[in-house]
Amino acid sequence: MRKNTILVAAVTGLLGLSAAAHAKDYVLTARGALGQAQIEAVEAAGGSVYFSHEGTGLVMARSDSAAFESQVKASGAFSEVLLDQVVQWQKPGEEVLLEGDAINPNDDTFYRFIQWAPQAVEAPAAWAAGCTGAGVRVAILDGGIHSTHVDLVANLDVAASKSFVPGFAFNQDVGTFWHGTHVAGIVAAADNSIGTVGIAPQATLVGVKVLHNGSGSFGAVISGILYAATPLAQGGGGADIINMSLGAVFPRGGGNTGAGPLVAAMNKAVNYADRYGVLVVSAAGNEALDLDHSGSLISVPAQSGSGIAVSATGPLAFAYGATNFRRIASYTNYGSSVINVAAPGGDFMYPTNELCTLPRSVSGTVTTSCWVFDMVISTSRGAPASTTSYSWAAGTSMAAPAASAVAAIIKQRNPGISLGALKTTLAQTADDEGKTGNDPFYGKGFVNASRACTAP
Repeated sequence: MRKNTILVAAVTGLLGLSAAAHAKDYVLTARGALGQAQIEAVEAAGGSVYFSHEGTGLVMARSDSAAFESQVKASGAFSEVLLDQVVQWQKPGEEVLLEGDAINPNDDTFYRFIQWAPQAVEAPAAWAAGCTGAGVRVAILDGGIHSTHVDLVANLDVAASKSFVPGFAFNQDVGTFWHGTHVAGIVAAADNSIGTVGIAPQATLVGVKVLHNGSGSFGAVISGILYAATPLAQGGGGADIINMSLGAVFPRGGGNTGAGPLVAAMNKAVNYADRYGVLVVSAAGNEALDLDHSGSLISVPAQSGSGIAVSATGPLAFAYGATNFRRIASYTNYGSSVINVAAPGGDFMYPTNELCTLPRSVSGTVTTSCWVFDMVISTSRGAPASTTSYSWAAGTSMAAPAASAVAAIIKQRNPGISLGALKTTLAQTADDEGKTGNDPFYGKGFVNASRACTAP
């Protein structure tokens, strides 16, 4: 296979804008092999290339020239010239901040009594058998990762982390929650003396910022996929697994949004990762849509290319002792043709708002609304910024990284496993739930870290 190279240039300005407020971004597909001719065609039309990828022929360009599109088309260097679009990929949801807490010696503060998700997937048994995701690289394509968080700092590959959002580093975002930080902790919060524990607590995290405050362009997400999937030796992120806890629903073919060709370009990026043996895991989406019967609608990237989609489950009344962790979440998208596996994403349907108090692992308690404990607790940025802050949240955004972490456990045990075998093993080691066999809500089943650890 021909060696693939990528070009990443610095970009400035605000999301969706360049240094010139009226500049526009484009997603271009090279006609034939990508080379200097395409770069020169962009520059001759008054644009600049900020990312290009030889393996797919995709080029991300920016221009403030009104004639750019017509001129670059006339050059004949590209088969497609698409005006990029900014999309709200993550909508504000149920997020509850727990302020930073002092270090609690001997065990993680919230594990066991409050952090139910690792128990739901039987992660403690996997850890006891040495399955921690060590040596496996998981790219988090999301917003900012709080890189100094005590639960993340040991596992984060800062050098390989990168931002594709103009004007912001990979470890910047807005607010107190930081979606990407929460997702990263679900995968690989370190097993230390504080906070939470990731389902693959020794996996390596690669932060790839493609969103800011939940929104981002198709070009940024596509660039992030291609960067993450490209080997380290070729200038990429060197990921084994790409987690995308983001999504939006579009009319099939793009409808009047004009997004159809951009959706196709994203398919191309996901399939590139597939060719390099990189598993792309995406959130199924939170619209409670039956994707088998959604008519003209498509959920992206859940239905993009050869990646896999993850639905969500969550308990009801965990604070009162409920262990129905595999209960289908109220909001999750579903469909036998789309869902590969289910994983813990939490829920917020407990009907009343009384307070509940649960113990921490070693000493002390946490008191909050009872319904909050049904959600997933993980790392967050805090207010003000703290290295020891944690939040609850619910969504398929929380389910996808749980599945990514179980996939990392499989990859750790079988470093040379093919992508096809990795997908098969993830499905075969999942616990069959719902109707026997493939199920519209659970897909092939609910992920199980212990079974993944012991699979042949």
